[in-house]
Amino acid sequence: MRYALTLCLSLLLTYSTSAQQQVDICVYGGTSGGVIAAYTARKAGKTVLLIEPGKHLGGMTSGGLGLTDIGNKYAITGISRDYYRRIGQHYGKFEQWIFEPHVAEDLFKDYVRRGNVDVLFSHRLSSVKKTSGQIQEIVLENSDKPSAKRTIRARMFIDCSYEGDLMAKAGVSYTVGREDNSKYNETISGVQLMTGHQLPDGIDPYKTPGNPASGLVWGVSPAKLEPNGTGDGKAQAYNYRICLSSDPANQVPITRPAGYDSTRYELLVRLMAAQPQKQSLNDYFIWSGMPNKKTDINNRNGFSTDMIGMNYAYPDGSYDKRAQIIRDHELYTKGLLYFVGHDSRVPQALREQMLKWGYPKDEYTDTGNWSSQLYIREARRMVGAYVMTQANCQGKEVVTDGVGMAAYTMDSHNIQRIVIEKDGKKMAKNEGNVEVGGFGPYPISYRALIPKESECRNLLVPVCLSASHIAYGSIRMEPVFMVLGQSTALAAVMAIDAKTSVQKVDIAKLQQELKANPLGDGSTPEILVDNENQTLTTVTGPWRVESKSKGGYGPSYLIYEGQGGEAASVRFKPDIVKAGNYKIYAYFPRLAKTASELGITVSDGKTSKSHPIKPADIVVVGQTSGEWVSLGEYTLPKGQTSSVDIAVKQADGPTVADAVLFVPAF
Repeated sequence: MRYALTLCLSLLLTYSTSAQQQVDICVYGGTSGGVIAAYTARKAGKTVLLIEPGKHLGGMTSGGLGLTDIGNKYAITGISRDYYRRIGQHYGKFEQWIFEPHVAEDLFKDYVRRGNVDVLFSHRLSSVKKTSGQIQEIVLENSDKPSAKRTIRARMFIDCSYEGDLMAKAGVSYTVGREDNSKYNETISGVQLMTGHQLPDGIDPYKTPGNPASGLVWGVSPAKLEPNGTGDGKAQAYNYRICLSSDPANQVPITRPAGYDSTRYELLVRLMAAQPQKQSLNDYFIWSGMPNKKTDINNRNGFSTDMIGMNYAYPDGSYDKRAQIIRDHELYTKGLLYFVGHDSRVPQALREQMLKWGYPKDEYTDTGNWSSQLYIREARRMVGAYVMTQANCQGKEVVTDGVGMAAYTMDSHNIQRIVIEKDGKKMAKNEGNVEVGGFGPYPISYRALIPKESECRNLLVPVCLSASHIAYGSIRMEPVFMVLGQSTALAAVMAIDAKTSVQKVDIAKLQQELKANPLGDGSTPEILVDNENQTLTTVTGPWRVESKSKGGYGPSYLIYEGQGGEAASVRFKPDIVKAGNYKIYAYFPRLAKTASELGITVSDGKTSKSHPIKPADIVVVGQTSGEWVSLGEYTLPKGQTSSVDIAVKQADGPTVADAVLFVPAF
């Protein structure tokens, strides 16, 4: 009896010890931003725990979003940029922005391994203890067995979840849904009935066409259309970014899912009947090719993978409620794929195309070849020390405490599908889609990543950051989350070292450290010479600055459009801090028409080498409008004696000079 009592006491003490943990920095959420945040903090010498409620790292980056939303590569800096360079190495390129899910996740695992990051899987937030404006500890529960608890104490916390659960449980102010335009003096927040991803006029919304008494078909809401710009608490649509395979040797058939209900796709049947000329899968899906005969499929047009209006309860929902919403989205999406391939009401050409695809055998092998990550485009958004708005995106308000950049179009997917009346006829319409761009990279305020000081002094929020609905639509890109993950991790390190709050971090010092040590490992930074830097560029001839096109690297590029024979060139002169071997790349935007050939000369100050380029041979891959082109590897001396000249060689079309990159090869 005494032995049994001693054994039980020993086991209890062992469990109590293992169920508590103390670290410098706790990162909640193993999203792309979470992994990079944890890696950054470890590289800075802090003890770190990365907590992931699920069983996989990388969030949407490894969850199917292989066609990376970039906006402008110039905005992607530091370890985030390094991530896509390493993806490129996997595929034999300098950098690459399209990839397979397992390749993405393997790379996140590699960051964790190289950073020696402690990861706790299958644990989610249960409660938060906060005293005097600081989080003291958090209590976790096992995601599979909620009764099993674990306590984590830390000096700093970073919420990298898509939902903002840590932020919310810490009592930090947040919002869900769309602000009224008047809230932040915006023009495209709130209700927006636009033409993008829209149903054509005349699609009947009733189960029995023309008969309102028959009820609405599935997916159409009875809500009325509010005035343009009206705020509400509704979240933009979620979906799955779908990875399929066209390789017969790597396919699992798309079968009828349990719970399948073909009536959910009645509106799609009517849409197909209204546009019989549309006979391609690309008419109904954004069907993007990924390496090795795979896809990243996204929503397109009036009825597609977005499950519009079915996610409103998700942001503030319980774990059980969220799980139900996730299951509903999975059933809807698998049912949609099956429907298009098998329902007799779908045009035969579309069915035949769909049947060439299957789930990939080598992806998501522990979850039935289906992603475990629903695309949570937007959930909670912090109302922090500063709120990013439409004015920031469009450059009308520019912050000076930027610790990252964004460059993507202000983008919102549809939020509701309702009935409107036009010319006396009732019809179904999608509402909420916004796609407004035309601006260059802009800085994201550090203050948008931290709560108000009165609410919490040791929490940073780089994913559910402080932004209006429409500004968040521009910022919420996976590479940007990685950039902000790095910035907030470094800020947490600095706050610990200075024994201060996140609100009192020296921003200038933070900005300088991000610039001087972009990879967080003390390696020599690459050197960018952009046309914007007039000190390091010399322009000869009538070049024009193009700043309206988003094709360039950074805010602008130089373009020569003359047809004469006058000399025209641009010289890029790097300031080489450390002598050694450098791989040199020139950036070229994709233009509709270009000169057939241009001459590039690389000089180390003593010898020169010619490197002719034919722009037509440059292949731009992914959702970007430009590409780095290798000019080779050179040994360059310290100082400003080296140069790269881009010169007009054939004046039979526009010639572009944009940016030159010098990457250390030592």
